[in-house]
Amino acid sequence: MNFDLEGKRALVTGSSSGIGAGIAGTLAAEGVSVVVHGRNAERAVAVAERIRSEGGQAATAVGDLATEDGADGVAHAAVEAFGGIDILVNNAGGTSETGTQSWFALPVSEWGVTYQRNVLSAGYLIHALVPAMKENGWGRVIQIASAAGIIPTSGQPDYGPSKAAMINMSMGLSKALAGTGVTVNTVMPGMIMTDGLRDFLRIFAQRRGWGEDLDRAAEYVLKGTGQTVHRIGQVSDVAYAVAVLASPKAEFFNGMNLHIDGGATGSIY
Repeated sequence: MNFDLEGKRALVTGSSSGIGAGIAGTLAAEGVSVVVHGRNAERAVAVAERIRSEGGQAATAVGDLATEDGADGVAHAAVEAFGGIDILVNNAGGTSETGTQSWFALPVSEWGVTYQRNVLSAGYLIHALVPAMKENGWGRVIQIASAAGIIPTSGQPDYGPSKAAMINMSMGLSKALAGTGVTVNTVMPGMIMTDGLRDFLRIFAQRRGWGEDLDRAAEYVLKGTGQTVHRIGQVSDVAYAVAVLASPKAEFFNGMNLHIDGGATGSIY
């Protein structure tokens, strides 16, 4: 399918690895000039070089989006790279660096750190880049949330609620931009095979005496997810969804929260 994305310009935050890198590569393959972002310059450059080696157009913008100054610097570098940004993919995020997943062991002060990394970072870039999209009469804002945003767990007082906030803000922003030609949608991944998931499966397998049998660990974990598609999601599944929403052909898709979770989410919306 031709997504009609040739000549568009995108900033994909958190694209120096994982899901973000997959999104950047998929958009570039569709003719989008992509700005690869990360906090590690070496990794961001490696992703951009790989895109260029495959015939795509890519530049880099390095910085911490958790502060307004850092986000403004990234936005400025992205605009300078290709003369503007038409597609903003807010993929960067994460949790505080304590490694604690507990309602009572994780200090409440750390909840704000997670919220800042997921929600405020997206807000800073929306403020920096969306006004120009409005002026041009066309743009796409795509937020990468998580199934944790609508499926609360017992051990995430910070991460899940911050992703729920992203889903909520996307809907509100889509209404604020009504009639401007700029659409806002959320992609909500479930269990996706990233390096982080591989590490989890490896530890899971070792603790059960299965050695390095990640397939056995994945099979066991899948049974508890409620998925109706019986496989682990791939980065390409998320990247394809982003490409669809970024397309000019998707102008009637607005305010959506698209579940990319193999049918695991037990809710209608």
